[in-house]
Amino acid sequence: MSATADHAETSLAVRLGFQPDQVVQELGYDDDVDQELRESIEGTIGNELVDEDYDDVADVVLLWFRDEDGDLTDALVDALSLLEENGQILLLTPKTGRDGYIEPSDISDAAQTAGLSQTKSVSVGKDWNGSRLLTPKASKR
Repeated sequence: MSATADHAETSLAVRLGFQPDQVVQELGYDDDVDQELRESIEGTIGNELVDEDYDDVADVVLLWFRDEDGDLTDALVDALSLLEENGQILLLTPKTGRDGYIEPSDISDAAQTAGLSQTKSVSVGKDWNGSRLLTPKASKR
């Protein structure tokens, strides 16, 4: 393997499943988000993240969500309406002990209520955890 391939595989965005040319819509942006993660994703997809004003469907919704942001289930349902069929949501929530922390059981409950399946949770920075949430497969419809 080349040094370039080794570097690409260690990119956080690549480990999270982001791919070149994906459209990634970012919701919940605020001054507390992890800029390094955002830059890693933009570098991997080869484009800037689109915001809540984007008027087409996205491959991935990057949802920054804190406890004080309202109802998580509602936010997930709203994010679903922005996704391409078989798209995914990367839900980013503050880590334990940080302002806005959300219990993992609350994330799981909200995801199930919204009709999403949670595949894995990962640390995505000093202050944030990520949960990859998938839409139901088209074949199950």
